[in-house]
This record gives sequence, C-alpha cells and structure tokens, in this order.
Amino acid sequence: MRIDSHHHLWDLSARDYDWMAGDQMAPIRRNFAIADLESAIAGTGIERTVFVQASMTHEETYEALVLAEQSPTIVAVVGWLDVDSPASLAECEKYLAAKGGSYLKGIRDIAQDHPDSNYLARPQVIKTVQGLGKLDITYDILTKTPELKAAIELVRACPDTRFVLDHISKPYISRQELEPWKSLITELASFENVSCKISGLVTEANWKDWEVSDFTPYTDHIIDSFSTSRIMFGSDWPVALLAANSYSQVVGLAEKVTVGFSDSEKEAFWALNVARSYKITNL
Repeated sequence: MRIDSHHHLWDLSARDYDWMAGDQMAPIRRNFAIADLESAIAGTGIERTVFVQASMTHEETYEALVLAEQSPTIVAVVGWLDVDSPASLAECEKYLAAKGGSYLKGIRDIAQDHPDSNYLARPQVIKTVQGLGKLDITYDILTKTPELKAAIELVRACPDTRFVLDHISKPYISRQELEPWKSLITELASFENVSCKISGLVTEANWKDWEVSDFTPYTDHIIDSFSTSRIMFGSDWPVALLAANSYSQVVGLAEKVTVGFSDSEKEAFWALNVARSYKITNL
C-alpha cells in the first residue's frame, strides 16, 4: 500500500483562499473535489491519503472530517488551529467530538512567511503544541528557512508531541541555496520525535524547467538527517500542478529520489512512516 501524506481539496464557492491570488496561481484556481483526487491517483499505487488544511478556518476542518468519514480514500485529516490562541485546545476538542472527529490526526498553523519569524517559539504556541501532544495529536510544521530556528525551539520544548515537517521546509531550490537550511535541518532532525515529508519539491524549483538532479542535494540531506525511518511521501496536490503536469509526475519524482532504497525502506517511505507519524490504524 502507498499513502499520500499531504494533499488538499477545496471549493472556491465555500470560502476565499487568499494565498491563491495572482496570475501565477491561475492553474489551480478552480475546485478540486474528492472525485478529482481519486482520478488523479489512479494508476500511481496510491490507495489512501491524508487531507491537509489549506484554509485558516475551522469550517474547512469540520468539512474535511465529514468527508473522511464518507470516503474510503482519506484516512486522516490535518486540520487548522490558531495555535497562538488560548482557546485553541478547546477548539481541537470540538473537532474530536464532531462528526468524523476520529479522523483528526494532526494540526497545522501557518508559520511560513509569518511577519514574526519567531512565531513558533511564542509561549502560547508552545503551550498549545504541548497540549496537542497530550491529546495524541501530531503537529505539522510549515516553515521556510527563516522560521526553522523557532521550529527547533518549539520541538525542544515539546518532547512528548509528534512532529512532521512539511515540504522539507521549502529550501530555496530555484536559487540552489543549501545553507543555512542544511545546518538547521541537521539540528531539527536530531530530535527523534520529528519526521519529514518529502513533498512540495517542484514548486520550490523553477516551475517550467526542473529536473531530478535539482532536488538531490536537498533530498539526500533529508534522507541522511532523518534516515529512512522518518521520511514519507507527500504529493502536495493540487498545488504541485503549478510546476508538474500531473499527480503521477510527482509520484515519479519521489520514485527516482528513493530508487536506491531497499524493499523495506520503500515500504516505510510509502506507507509505514505515515501511519506511525499520524497514528493511522484504519488501513
């Protein structure tokens, strides 16, 4: 079995997605429903998926939980909370008590490009994420390089919470920059409660002109740092369509990045590590 640890769905008539503004976002500025996902994954070996929030609203998370209960494809939901709010843990408990609440396996807030690069190290954020650990909920880290130091402080303060780093923290692949991303990743990966999604690669490269060799300095470092026991596949579909021609092309890139893996390492990358990180049992 293969599991996609990171995809989105959205209905633009239901709410605004402000981050989708601008001409360059036109290819994905349309509705993507569960039927579109099921069509996209056909023939790729992906059988189950993890829905990840794309809107900073509680409503989207509630809708995703209902969808997960209805769909055999979605086995987990990473919902949204304002983790800097003292009310956020109470909101999380509302999610868990709602229809489909058993599918809530993770929480994410948006730290990348935050006006405060130290957002994830704020006292209330740390308190909230510690509370998520007590609820057995994983926290997804969404950062770029400037926010990684704060992410490390957050992880250090939350030893009993599971973390998953999204999109290898979006290094500047198009500029071929490795540092300070590389050193910060090494430090973050030293914490055994952190895993990493090999996802979101193509949109950090030159959208119209990338090749596999553009990514290997970054993915090799991720594999060396986290080991094959703490990395997983994520498509970041449909955002990936900004720089890939199909879902299957993203899967193919991941296959090339992991071509040297043993059978057991491939099983871990494509399924087991996702299930462990999000405590997914309904496979």
